[in-house]
Amino acid sequence: MRPITIKSINLYPISMPFVEPLKTSFGMEPFKGAVLVEVITEDGVSGWGESAVAPQPGYSGETVATAYHIIRHFMAPLLTGKTISDPYQARSILKVVRDHHHARAGIEGAVWDAFAKANDMRLTDLFASYTNDSSTNRVVVGVSIGIQPSVEDTLKIIRKRLGQGYQRIKLKIKRGWDVDFAREIRQALPDTTIMLDANSAYTLADADHLAQLDELNLLMIEQPLQPFDIYEHGLLNHHLETPICLDESVRTSNDLRIALQVNAIDILNLKPARVGGYAESLDMYAICVEHELPLWIGGMLETGIGRAANIAFAALPGVTLPSDISATDRYFATDIAEPAFVLAEGSTLTVPDGPGIGVEVVRERIEEAAARWEEHHLYPIG
Repeated sequence: MRPITIKSINLYPISMPFVEPLKTSFGMEPFKGAVLVEVITEDGVSGWGESAVAPQPGYSGETVATAYHIIRHFMAPLLTGKTISDPYQARSILKVVRDHHHARAGIEGAVWDAFAKANDMRLTDLFASYTNDSSTNRVVVGVSIGIQPSVEDTLKIIRKRLGQGYQRIKLKIKRGWDVDFAREIRQALPDTTIMLDANSAYTLADADHLAQLDELNLLMIEQPLQPFDIYEHGLLNHHLETPICLDESVRTSNDLRIALQVNAIDILNLKPARVGGYAESLDMYAICVEHELPLWIGGMLETGIGRAANIAFAALPGVTLPSDISATDRYFATDIAEPAFVLAEGSTLTVPDGPGIGVEVVRERIEEAAARWEEHHLYPIG
């Protein structure tokens, strides 16, 4: 492999309007926030990554402001001037900075993209070179639907998504909008593949209540308990027949090993942003393959930069369930990268053919999104 030397790193805090705001158990996502990271090599190659963070600390403790600060003042100086002969080196270099997984994923992702481009490889093929697999050209995906005002409104959106070709539906739930709601949806759509995402809305005291979901033939319930809990998910798993999928609770490979040991997990939602990037994601992928643990790739409402990289990862054969990487028009009227991802036959997205992430970043759109952040942001960045 041809090494790269990092000459400079540029950061772009952005704001992107959603086609439809997403409501979860911890609030409404009014617009897409992120920090885009551009790594420029000594040979003039630009690699792009995305720190998929929200304006507010809801899903994680990170925000657009914290990610920008940590990358600019701590991570970027560590990588600038370094020669990288293996993208895994980025993780090793950055290990002196604790936590800040979303920030880390953005800058590490840019290194992976630059390295793949320098070696004229698709990013998915670079990932596959670490797994002794051959990646596919299509990725099976599903769609996530936020909390709506009524069951009727939810069914209307589900039928719209089914009509567009999505074959797996994820529904957000919360206290008071769970068992009865899901039962009505199942009665209306008896044959649809449905999963529920609780976003940590419950406690172990709700075990009997959640056990009522077992009658509904769900694909899984995602992250029912607290975001940093593993132990009580293991206790809950004794009460449920519905498979438990962990999301926020699994931030490292060690978390995943512990979850397997205490029977806290039946399925993994692997979000590269949550675990700190693609080196850690590949390590966790190997554990899932070893233990035959069902796996899918989750999204953080990424732009075309992060979406393309996640699609490249989801093309690995060990990803066995539909991933949460919907088509571009599910989120944005105009994205910052071209071409847009379009849902194809079989509820699939096509893996780009070009080197690296395989999409063309439109700088004018990044400038517009950065200006929008400056105009509408909730707090200063510097």
